[in-house]
Amino acid sequence: MFEYTKQILQKVSFDKKLFRKELVKALKWLKPDEKKMLMVWALANFGNKYTDIISQVFKKMA
Repeated sequence: MFEYTKQILQKVSFDKKLFRKELVKALKWLKPDEKKMLMVWALANFGNKYTDIISQVFKKMA
């Protein structure tokens, strides 16, 4: 599921709203250790574009 989530986020990364929606959805399905890996991956790949969204979404899930 983690790899699938990464693929989806890459495909929707052109749209801020879609990216946020898919990130929130992914956190409902992933295991706790996968959530941490996703946060690191998302920041590494999209941190320059969506830092605010990534921070907000993961803060709410903590």
